[in-house]
Amino acid sequence: MKPIASNRSKKDQLVNRARMLISCPDRPGIVAAVSQFLSEHGANIVQSDQYTMDPEGGMFFIRIEFDLDQLTARLPQLENDFAPVAERFSMNWSISPASKKKRLAILVSKEDHCLLELLWQWQAGDLYADIALVISNHPDMRELVESFGIPYYHIPVTPETKAEAEAKQIELIRGQADVIILARYMQIISPEFLKHYPNQLINIHHSFLPAFVGGKPYAQAYDRGVKLIGATAHYVTEELDGGPIIEQDVQRVSHRDNVDDLKRIGRHIERIVLARAVSWHVEDRILVYQNRTVVFV
Repeated sequence: MKPIASNRSKKDQLVNRARMLISCPDRPGIVAAVSQFLSEHGANIVQSDQYTMDPEGGMFFIRIEFDLDQLTARLPQLENDFAPVAERFSMNWSISPASKKKRLAILVSKEDHCLLELLWQWQAGDLYADIALVISNHPDMRELVESFGIPYYHIPVTPETKAEAEAKQIELIRGQADVIILARYMQIISPEFLKHYPNQLINIHHSFLPAFVGGKPYAQAYDRGVKLIGATAHYVTEELDGGPIIEQDVQRVSHRDNVDDLKRIGRHIERIVLARAVSWHVEDRILVYQNRTVVFV
C-alpha cells in the first residue's frame, strides 16, 4: 500500500523536530541546564511538559519537543554533547526524531475490533507509525490484513508448541518492529519473550483493572450487576495484567444491559483505549518508572 498523503505531509512538518525524554532524581537546575544546552546548540523549544513525584528526593520527569535546523545531520553530535549534562544529573534520557515512524508488530487472535481500529487510524494517517506485520494464532483475518498491504503470518499455538511458536514470532519481529501490540491476543506471553522487549509490549485488558479474573468476564460482570465497565491498556510484564498502566476508560451501564450489550460496549471502550495508548507510545509521550507511567498528553 502506498504511503498516505497526510502522513507524507506530517513527516515534512516534523523533519527538524525532535523529542527529548528525561527521568532523573529531582534537584534544582535540571530545567535550566537542559534549556541552556538546547539554546546553545541553536534549538528552539516548542513544547515542554514536566512532573515531579516529590521535590524533596523524588523523581523528576520531562518531555521536550524542539526544532533544530538540519536535525538528522546534527543529532549524533547533539547526543554526544548532551552526555555530560545527563551524567551530572544522573539522567535516563533519549532524543528521538519526531519524523521517524515507529514500526508496529500486532499480535491478534480471533476478535478483530482492536486490530481494525489500529488499521483504520493508520490508513487515515491518524496513527503516525508503520505497521510492519500482523501475527495471529488463527488464520481468520489474513484476507482483511493483506487487503491493507500488510504481511500476515499464521503461527498456531498449543500448550505443546508454545515455546516453538514464540521462537518463530521473535524471529519474525526481530529487527522489524519497535513495539508489539497485543490486540486481543489470547495467549499469555512468556518471560523468555518479554526479556527481548522490555516496556515494548502493549496489551489491552477487557476491564478497568483490577478486574474479574478467569473466563467469561462479561458474564461475571453481568452476574454481579456492575454499573461501570471499562478497559485498561498497559505494558506487559511477567505479572499477569500487572504491568504499568498507560490508559483506562469506563462507561456506565445498567440493569437493562444484558451480557451481549456489555460485550458490545466493552469492545468499543477496548478499541479506543488501546488506540490511545499506542498513539501515545509512538509519539514518545510515556515514561516508565518502576511499575508506573507518566503520560504527557
